[in-house]
Amino acid sequence: MKILVTGFAPFGQETLNPSWEAVQMLPDEIAGAKLYKRELPVSFAGARYALEEAIEELHPDVVLSVGQAGGRSCVTVEQTAVNLADARIPDNDGTQPRGVPVCPDAPDAYFATIPVVKAVEAVRKAGLPCHVSFTAGTYVCNAVMYHALHTAGRGLSPQCAEHADVCGKVPQFCAGFVHVPYIPGQVIDKSAGTPSMALTDIAASLKAIVEVCAV
Repeated sequence: MKILVTGFAPFGQETLNPSWEAVQMLPDEIAGAKLYKRELPVSFAGARYALEEAIEELHPDVVLSVGQAGGRSCVTVEQTAVNLADARIPDNDGTQPRGVPVCPDAPDAYFATIPVVKAVEAVRKAGLPCHVSFTAGTYVCNAVMYHALHTAGRGLSPQCAEHADVCGKVPQFCAGFVHVPYIPGQVIDKSAGTPSMALTDIAASLKAIVEVCAV
């Protein structure tokens, strides 16, 4: 089994992104599955291109994307990606879509196809807090989750290609998204009470999630 795990480059005023830092800490093999790690740019267009390029190159069985959600207190596993791009701040290319579809003429939303609840339970069994999240936001993280699920859903088996309306679409891979909090070094200059989590704990949480996805 091949699992593509992506993290993001820094954005905004941050000098690092804990999503990519934690992804890099993962071993190259977990539960018999080989991990392929890629850093995505914080760019609506660039992240889509880099993600699709990696999928085309690797033909993974699972795509697990990871992003930063400053303000959350622990790792959260996303359940839903919505077909909406509404950026509070510009991306790293200076693009700031407001109220436009991630993919025109596509479904309003997709549900994650990784085992979300089992992933959360696995992290908790490892002794770390974790929750299901029902919003991946409307920034680049949500767009990447949406693109991954949309790409997976476009796959048709040769037998079904001429009769897609009857037998439906055949997913090429499972996909999901995980949000991670700030690490302590990022909150030094932020308001009192801003939550953070040790990078080693974030990486351990991701490892437990990958183990579930590898089954």
